[in-house]
Amino acid sequence: MIRLLLVDDQNLICQGLAAVLDQEPDFEVVGTAENGQRAIDLVPSLHPHIILMDIRMPVMTGIEATRLITTKFPEIKILVLSTFDDDLDITYSMQAGAKGYLLKDMPAPELAEAIRLTSRGYGQMAPGLIEKLLTRVVPEAITPPQPPEIAQLPAREQDVLRLIGQGHTNREIASQLHLAEGTVKTYVTHLLNRLTLKNRSQLAIYANSMRQYSVPKGGMESGKVSVV
Repeated sequence: MIRLLLVDDQNLICQGLAAVLDQEPDFEVVGTAENGQRAIDLVPSLHPHIILMDIRMPVMTGIEATRLITTKFPEIKILVLSTFDDDLDITYSMQAGAKGYLLKDMPAPELAEAIRLTSRGYGQMAPGLIEKLLTRVVPEAITPPQPPEIAQLPAREQDVLRLIGQGHTNREIASQLHLAEGTVKTYVTHLLNRLTLKNRSQLAIYANSMRQYSVPKGGMESGKVSVV
């Protein structure tokens, strides 16, 4: 039996999904949550195998909840179920640990099969999204940075870049770094200009390429990066 937790800020969507999925003989909908924080609160008591996670929700987004849940409960698999096929939503969801990205308009039988395949360890992507990423993101991919280039970034810009790579929004970055959101936007603009990149997607790709380097004790503020 596959235990499911449904997370969506629209109660009607949760109810509709529960009604459809409960008809499957191998599914059990163990609970619903209206935002990411509520999902995190319910996980320890409900023990879901798979979470169907919306992205854009109040209190805590699906991306942040996915990151926190997959870090603390790596055995739980998360499938994003969203209305939006935005490049950044897809990229950040997968970076946060989601096993797939599906759209809410998909037929119920296909959703059920995607859940079963996810439970067996297969990643899932809505039709057309892989091609979308390949045509829009991959051509914009950049050469991994060299250590001197990273070290030359101001310490605060390194912090902002690192958090962009983790999928955080400007508001979340501002909260973590104790900055005004407008200040974070300024740092993002500086990074784009300094690194001659076109958009936030390229910044995220750049930031994640930094993972091949180790950062000495003291974090990015030390301004030194060494190759692993």
